[in-house]
Formats: sequence, C-alpha cells, structure tokens
Amino acid sequence: MSKELHFDVLVVGSGASGLTLALQLADEARVAVLSKGSLTSGSTFQAQGGIAAVYDKQDSSQEHCQDTMVAGAQLSHQDAVEFTVNHGKQSIDWLVDQGVPFTREKSDNELHLTKEGGHSHRRIVHADDATGKAVLETLLQRARAHSNITLMPQAIAIDLITRHKMKLADNRCIGAYVLDQKSGHVVTMLAPFVVLATGGASKAYLYTSNPDGSSGDGIAMAWRAGCRVANLEFNQFHPTCLYHPQAKSFLITEAVRGEGGHLLLPDGSRFMHRYDERLELAPRDIVARAIDHEMKRLGCDCLYLDISHKPSEFVRSHFPTIYAKCLEFGIDITEDPIPVVPAAHYTCGGVITNHLGQTDIPGLYAIGETAFTGLHGANRLASNSLLECVVYGTSAATDIRNKLDFSNGLPDAPFWDESQVTDSDEDVVIAHNWDELRRFMWDYVGIVRTKKRLQRALNRVTLLQHEILEYYSNYKVSKDLLELRNLAVVAELIIRSAMKRKESRGLHYTLNYPNQLPDQRDTILTPVNYDWSRATSIAPAVDE
Repeated sequence: MSKELHFDVLVVGSGASGLTLALQLADEARVAVLSKGSLTSGSTFQAQGGIAAVYDKQDSSQEHCQDTMVAGAQLSHQDAVEFTVNHGKQSIDWLVDQGVPFTREKSDNELHLTKEGGHSHRRIVHADDATGKAVLETLLQRARAHSNITLMPQAIAIDLITRHKMKLADNRCIGAYVLDQKSGHVVTMLAPFVVLATGGASKAYLYTSNPDGSSGDGIAMAWRAGCRVANLEFNQFHPTCLYHPQAKSFLITEAVRGEGGHLLLPDGSRFMHRYDERLELAPRDIVARAIDHEMKRLGCDCLYLDISHKPSEFVRSHFPTIYAKCLEFGIDITEDPIPVVPAAHYTCGGVITNHLGQTDIPGLYAIGETAFTGLHGANRLASNSLLECVVYGTSAATDIRNKLDFSNGLPDAPFWDESQVTDSDEDVVIAHNWDELRRFMWDYVGIVRTKKRLQRALNRVTLLQHEILEYYSNYKVSKDLLELRNLAVVAELIIRSAMKRKESRGLHYTLNYPNQLPDQRDTILTPVNYDWSRATSIAPAVDE
C-alpha cells in the first residue's frame, strides 16, 4: 500500500451488503472493498437459514409485512418493512442472475422454500443450510473478476475522515484512516462516497454465534463522526447455538425448528407450550427467553433441540452442514438431540439511515446490520437480514450512481501521525479488558435486565473506556486494540439505550418494567457534536 489511496467509493466490509453495492457500481466507479480479516471472515459466510421473499402463490407481501411487524413487536417502521418486502423477489432474482446456487425443487426446478419461526408461509429461499456461504462465494467470485473492484483483506478502518474534523465548513465524509495489517502502517484512503457495511456488534457478549470480527466497528466510527444511532437495546439472542466445549460460535439454524424440530428439557419433555401457542415456531425473542428461563429454573447448562424423529435421509439432505459439524463432536442428529444454548446473534439497532442508506453525514452511507433502517423493530424476523443487505445495498448503490458526477474535489487530508506512540509491550491489558467487557455485558445486559444491572454495566464500561483511551493514546494501533475501542463505545450505547426504555418489548426485557407501553417509540441517541443543519437522513423524529 502507498501512503494515500484514492477511489470513487470506499466500502468498509466485504459481506453481502458491501459486495452487493460494489458489484452494482463497478461498471461506473472505482470501488475499494475493505475486510479487516479474510474476505470470508464476516457474518454473511456463516449465515445458514436463507433469505425471505414472497414466491409462493399462497403467500403475499402483505402477510410478509405483517409477520415482520408482529416479530418486531410493532416497533418496525411500516414504510421500511414495505420497502424491503416489496423489493424481496427482485433482490433474489438479482442473486440468481449472479449465479447463487439456491436449492431447487427436483420436480420442476423452482426455488425450494422452507419455513422458519415467525413466518406464516414457506418463503425462505436457501442454499441447503449454508445460504450465506453460497451467496458470499458467488459475489466474491464476481467481484474478483471485475477490474474496477479492489478487494483489500487484512485492512481495518480506524476512523472516518470528515470535513468537520478538518475544521472545514460544509461537512462531508471524504474517506477513512485504515490500518494495513500486512505492513503495520496506517493508510489514508480518500473517496467522495464511503459505505459502512461492517456488520453488527454481538461480540460485545461472552457467548455469541458471530465471528470474532463482529465488534460494531461501523457503528462506533459513525458515532464518533457525529451520526445518530437508534434502538441499540434490541440485541437478538439466537435461541439455539451448539453447546459443546470445542464448538466455537456454531449456530443451529432456525430451519431445524421450521422443519419440525422439538425443544426439549434434559428429561426429554417439551416445554414451549407453556410460553407460546406457536411452540417452537414462536419468534426468536420468545424462544430465547423461554430457554433462558428453563435453564435458570433447572440450573442446567443447556437444553436440547431434537430433529431425530424425522427420517434420517430427510435430516441429512436438509441440514448437511449441521449434520457434519455435529458429527465432528460425536453427535448424530439423526439419532440424538442437539445440546443448545442462546447466544448473542444480531444487532437490530444501528446507525440511522433512510431508504437510500444515507446517514446524517453527506457522503456517508450505512447498510446491512450496521444500519438502523426501521425494518427489524424490537426483534428481527428470521431471514430478513440477508434480504435487507441486498435491498439496501441496491438502493444505496442507486443513490451513489446518481451522484457520481460529484466534482467538488476532495481536500488534502492529514496523514496519520505515529510519531508520538510506541509499540506496546502490554497486550495482556487488551485481552483482560476484552474479557471483562464481554462478561459484564452478558451478566448485566443480556436476555433479562434490571435497572441495577444496567447501572453496574455503565459504571464498568465508563472505567474501561478511560483505560482504553490511555492505551490508545500511547501505543501503536492494532486490530485487537481497535476492536476493543469500538466494542467499548457500542457497549455504552447499548447500555444507555436499554436504560432509556421504560418497558419490556421484543428483545428488551426488564424486570423493573415488565409490561409493554401502549405507544411505540424508538430510542435515539444523539452525539454531543451532532449538527442538525447538516442532517440528510429521513430519520425517525422521536427522541426520548
């Protein structure tokens, strides 16, 4: 890498949303796509279930919208839900055109549709039980073949560069400082359009289904740059993550329950009938709380998900990835129940955007799990996440394409100054702080919350941030340090958002306010330096 690089569009993140946008702009623009690890290290690659879209003639967009609103505890924004659902089939068709090998019916070669919790119809388009892998590998193959796309693995964005940070009028995002992990040096990357597609922040929790990179980088960078965030108290805990000492972050897809899997107590009895008439097909927040409650009531380490009552060939053909992975740990899912626990899975809130992916800062976009579009409300409906990635990756690309003649030029940005810092010889501090943060977030800001627990978490994250700031100011940046810094910012935003919500709704359940309020309000946090005169977002007007 050279000291300074110039592109038309800088995409931070190499998952489904970032690659969708890059591919749709590459014929007209020079696009750089950053990945802080390998190009397949993000959450998209691990997504199992599928993508929700209306293909069944018995189904309708209205019913998909209704299911989304119900799962979101009526906090989803109707306009965002309709926008996303109405672009669902178009998005799947685009992926098919790219070559994604979705599973098809043997009889007529039509797309095979499965069903997941919270859905009233079969509408989940999938590639066996490894949909994200199929999508990402296909999009990466297309991106590698395009001369206008520069893929940059092992490159982690540190902070955004804005005109306001440079003491200039007319704020705009013009690039980012990026740590090239191969050389160890920081590069200045300039572009008139910057897109945050960095995924969520579930690594803030001790137990998570997410890869190590889900540290809320885009949310933290946008907040530091002056963007508002919303509804970060809604952290989705997937009900069924494989419980095994050697199984790191392996998810048991929603589709197992969708195809008839039963949740069982250690004695082999079912229990979901005590919590919801939809049984195992209830939305994720209900199922996760039910499992959490039963584990605490019984004092057990895990519960079980059983699909062994289905024919062996059915199980192996529908869930080949899960079958193979569990078999590695001595669990034959055609004969034995799967030990499962809830785990942090999805960040429903994020950086406030409109339907075009625009944030509060001109030139800065956020898409995918990084963004708050209003789609997910208080709880994401299964398989709406990859859908959102493609829909908003497309809409943001369309908006940028219409502005590519932006010709005001970019000001010279100052280079990153490393002259006042040294190499660290105390990385144990980073490891200790990382562990402490994830443990108190799990204990105090988890599936069930109280005012006292949240206050304890806020006290601890405040102390941690002082330590991290001192460390950041004196030592050269590293991937671990940058992720810890971002996680601490997002953890505080999660805690403060949770403290503001005086009710239990969807994924936010507090013993102090167990009831749901009659009105639906978003929790919006605003940076102290927020500039209302420069806001571009068609964002929610409610601020608590």
